[in-house]
Amino acid sequence: MLFQVGGEGTRPTFFEMAAAQQLPASLRAALTYSLGVFALRRSFLHKILDYEDEFFAALMLILEGHSLRTTDASFAESLYGLRRKSARLRLRKDSARKDSSEEVQHSGLEKRQRILSVVFLVVLPYFKSKLHAIYNKEREARLRESLWGTEDQGFDETDFFTGEESIVTREPSGNEELSVRVQLATKIKKFIAVCYPWIHASSEGLSFTYQLLYLLDATGFYSLGLQALGIQVCRATGQELMDTSSRISKIRNHERDRLRGPPWLKTVQRALLSCSYAVLDYAQTGLIAAVFIFKMMEWWYQSAEERLSAPTVYPPPPPPPAPTMAKEGIPLPPNRSLCALCLQKRANPSVVTVSGFVFCYSCVFKYVTKYKRCPVTLIPASVDQIRRLFHDT
Repeated sequence: MLFQVGGEGTRPTFFEMAAAQQLPASLRAALTYSLGVFALRRSFLHKILDYEDEFFAALMLILEGHSLRTTDASFAESLYGLRRKSARLRLRKDSARKDSSEEVQHSGLEKRQRILSVVFLVVLPYFKSKLHAIYNKEREARLRESLWGTEDQGFDETDFFTGEESIVTREPSGNEELSVRVQLATKIKKFIAVCYPWIHASSEGLSFTYQLLYLLDATGFYSLGLQALGIQVCRATGQELMDTSSRISKIRNHERDRLRGPPWLKTVQRALLSCSYAVLDYAQTGLIAAVFIFKMMEWWYQSAEERLSAPTVYPPPPPPPAPTMAKEGIPLPPNRSLCALCLQKRANPSVVTVSGFVFCYSCVFKYVTKYKRCPVTLIPASVDQIRRLFHDT
């Protein structure tokens, strides 16, 4: 199952490379979401979620190793019709013009390049994920320490060793080794908390630089890892795509021919190999279907949630015109903190809602009860239109 994306020549477009790079993250999100749903009814799946990094790393190790061995491409790259080829640079000097030009020769991947590709695709992301988790945990511990003091520090340090600090404090002579491990783990976590932001920023900066240069057609390597391995990703030709299936069948036939033992044992081994091949093929198809379904559901629910949760924003209405004071009404005092009726500082300030002017509650209540109007504007009002103010404005 291949996703053919537009473009000319053997050089993949930037969008093909970006899509292939983002596919493992989408696959992990889809698997995590699916396991989380199934874990609601099957509690034993929580153990897999507790070791999510290890589970996903083992799965990708199988997929990447199989894909590199059969198609000379990573799992994501093979789905987009891409292939990895060894790039060897040769300089040709022209003695007449004394200039040099670079010629890139492509060949199949070597065994060393396949192994290192697995390291860059699986092992390094796994360690980066673990470092990120340790950094987040240490940052949360420091935040709690800054908010609640240093009382929780001992608990946070020994949480890595299942809370055995009480044993250390009670019997220090018999648990010196454990105390050394606690101190060493604390120092390592503090070192990671200091160095990881710089390592992460450097890694992201180099990745952005290579991607920008690749987008501008200034380099043929999409990442620093590909250049370090001497590998370029190219778009597979039609003949290479047709040869992939025959290559896979040859590899599997060769593995069947290498079986040793009695005839009945060979039969069992061949049956197991056939079952493993079928499971691997169905797993690849199922993973792609899971990613597609997950992305579709994410887009569907996200768009629906945005439509439901996003408030309809209208321009604010213009402010009402200021009320006009009637000539026969009571004039306002120069000091706005005084009541216009008793000319004293307002006690229990209350507003007449029809006009917005504030008076003492007792004064305005008596006036409105008697005259049925606002004292300043003479607008008709009732005692039900008097509201208490809890802050004198």
